[in-house]
Amino acid sequence: MNGIELIKDQLEKAFYAGAWHGPSVMESLENISAEQAISKPVKNVHSIWEIVLHINTWQAITQRRISGEIADPLPEEDWPEVKDSTQNSWEHTIRNLKTGITKLLESLSKLDENILTENIRGKNYSYYFLIHGLIQHEVYHAGQISILKKTLS
Repeated sequence: MNGIELIKDQLEKAFYAGAWHGPSVMESLENISAEQAISKPVKNVHSIWEIVLHINTWQAITQRRISGEIADPLPEEDWPEVKDSTQNSWEHTIRNLKTGITKLLESLSKLDENILTENIRGKNYSYYFLIHGLIQHEVYHAGQISILKKTLS
């Protein structure tokens, strides 16, 4: 495997399954209803739903950055509000999350491995740093979701 393939493998494991650390994002989200996702069982902590929207934002920002855009989220994009807390809306949120990772993985597939050491446009860090940062971000939030999920049991 080349560098891009190795990075994609780690991102897929952090998102879908097979991560060394434990449950992936999607494994953590298994069997969570809209009611559970919107609840805030811990005071002053984001809900699972808010975390999912945040993960989706950063997948999109990363995808845009590796496509050459200068992209930074506005505060309301970084931690979006849940505007519709129905089960249908929750399922739509999960579909969007899956679509986001698919687009990101497709964008990664188009990268030349030599670009990994180059800086992202408008940033003082490399593609390698950005993508590994996103993987760490996925892992971090999968852990948060897992803990919140346990408080709901």
